[in-house]
Amino acid sequence: MASVLVVEDDQFVRSALIRHLTEASHTVRSVGTALEALREVAHFRFDVVILDLGLPDLDGSEALKMLRGITDVPVIIATARDDETEIVRLLNDGADDYLTKPFSVEHLSARMAAVLRRSRSSAGEAPPSRLIQVGGLSIDPLRRQAQLDGTGLDLTRREFDLLTFLAGRPGVVVPRKELLAEVWQQSYGDDQTIDVHLSWLRRKLGETAARPRYLHTLRGVGVKLEPPDGSPPGQQQGRQR
Repeated sequence: MASVLVVEDDQFVRSALIRHLTEASHTVRSVGTALEALREVAHFRFDVVILDLGLPDLDGSEALKMLRGITDVPVIIATARDDETEIVRLLNDGADDYLTKPFSVEHLSARMAAVLRRSRSSAGEAPPSRLIQVGGLSIDPLRRQAQLDGTGLDLTRREFDLLTFLAGRPGVVVPRKELLAEVWQQSYGDDQTIDVHLSWLRRKLGETAARPRYLHTLRGVGVKLEPPDGSPPGQQQGRQR
């Protein structure tokens, strides 16, 4: 079972979530403000955070950014906002999933199970022991560190997993279905999730979809990572050492 932090200021909703999660044998702590949530995460280990956006002291989207500055704990957004732009921004800011209020306890349970399954699968896998080098991109799977032309990249957990998976197959077009299965541990899902993370990765790699250097999307086919034109001959093909 999981250790869950519920961040919700509505006492009725909060009590219902605590009751449901406790009945499902989860360990639950709860707070009603963003600052309390940050203190909790700083002092206790959680498997997942359920974060409301309409908090009294700080908007949940800002709280999400602050959480991401101190932890990679999976975060499920619980929001009454159903604007697509807002949802994309939340995913872009590091949310692992979202639920639009009102939602059923069964729906919450399914989303939590999926997020926890992906998180635990990723943590339990034995990463490659060798350094992955593609052009000026260097990835150390064991230390979970990546550099571009000698400069460290500040990547989220999911960004690192996606980049490592693609870099381990340089020049190979990977279907989106395979990315969902291998990186997100899902047999199906929304392509928008992949697009958001690719967009975020491109910014950190100093490129755009219109002017790619490493990440190339083949519409209707998949995604590939390869060294940019003009890389030193010894780095034209990705290698592990």
